[in-house]
Formats: sequence, structure tokens, C-alpha cells
Amino acid sequence: VTLGVRALVLNDDGHVLLIRHTYAPGWFMPGGGVGRDETLEAAAARELYEEAGIRATGDLTLVGAYANFLQLKSDHVLVYAVSTWEDAGPAPHLGVEIAEMGFFALDALPEGTTPGTRLRLEEFFKQRRPTTYW
Repeated sequence: VTLGVRALVLNDDGHVLLIRHTYAPGWFMPGGGVGRDETLEAAAARELYEEAGIRATGDLTLVGAYANFLQLKSDHVLVYAVSTWEDAGPAPHLGVEIAEMGFFALDALPEGTTPGTRLRLEEFFKQRRPTTYW
């Protein structure tokens, strides 16, 4: 069983932050695995900083918990909305783990945005009940 987190971050224009990894195709919300002795919120905040150079400055709000059985036998992902944040400088993993990042309007997501990411964003922006599966 694996446990991961994703951070849903909006800028002042209401555009969502997405990242593209160097090791996997597609665009995703920043995130990754939860470490030993790490809370879910701390993992989301850490991944956000490492992948995007953004520091959460307020509470993280749970958007939903999802089962993802597509690539692993039993993967679970929790998505957190980050309501307040600050730019903390260059992302430590930019150029190594992260190929590129940017803020995008919901109606102008980059080609290759993963289906799971699109569905999570649609649920969030349209305030629909989250689905069970990623």
C-alpha cells in the first residue's frame, strides 16, 4: 500500500499550478509520497516546496481522498487545497525531477494534463462531490 499527496494551488488569477516531471509523461498537481513519521499535510507542503518553490503559509484543506489502482496494486492519494502561499525562490528539484511548471487557466490546461488531474480540477472548480477513484 502506498500513500501520496497532491497540492492544489491557485494564483490570484484563479489559475492552477501544474508541474511536468522529467521521469513521467503528463502534467500533474505537485505532490508525491508521504515519508515515514510525516503527516499528510507536512508531506503536501514539502512536496510543494521541493517541486515548485512554493511555501504554504496557511492551513491546507483536504479536497478528497482517492484510490488509484492503475499503476500500483494499492495506491491512495489525498489532495489538499493550499489557500495561502508565498514564492520561496527556485524549486530545489527544478531541472532534476521537475522539467517545467506553470499556472494555467482551467480552460487552457497544457496538452498532456493527466485525466486524473483534469477530473480533480473539474470537481474542485465546479464544486462537485469528489469521486472515489483517481
